[in-house]
Amino acid sequence: MMQISNDTVSNKHSLINVMHRFIAAANNMDETIMVPSLLRDVPLEEQQASHPPEVVENNNEPFPNKQRDMYEHYLLLKSIKNDMEWGLIKREMSGGASFLEMAVKQEEQQPVTGGLPGDEGSDLEDQFHYHLRGLFGVLSKLTVQADHLTNRYKREIGGGNFMR
Repeated sequence: MMQISNDTVSNKHSLINVMHRFIAAANNMDETIMVPSLLRDVPLEEQQASHPPEVVENNNEPFPNKQRDMYEHYLLLKSIKNDMEWGLIKREMSGGASFLEMAVKQEEQQPVTGGLPGDEGSDLEDQFHYHLRGLFGVLSKLTVQADHLTNRYKREIGGGNFMR
């Protein structure tokens, strides 16, 4: 495990702290959801409560949600947590491709655009800050989603709504 200074831990806006919050939320989700198969065919609450999906000519949604039910959403959150903890090497050894791995490969395949040699450091800094802001946003949303999934599971199991 990596060493973390007290200054970094006390800063709630540090990347490490945001990563720890997501991993803690995902671990809590994993510990709480004892029977993940109960989540199968249970639609995400957002799909039911929010505005109805747009319908286009062929009665198809224009951008269907990739996670069709809570079970798939659970698997996605768990997969992202594993990718963060283990990196790409474990996934490569198992032969599967993660979202993170595909993004890295896509980034590696993009041609490097030419610029002034002096601008390279500035460009890398801009890219770093752009991706850091994106990472903060994504991790914050994933943390909220993991907490929401855990709370909904607790609420549904307590009410017996999953039992058919």
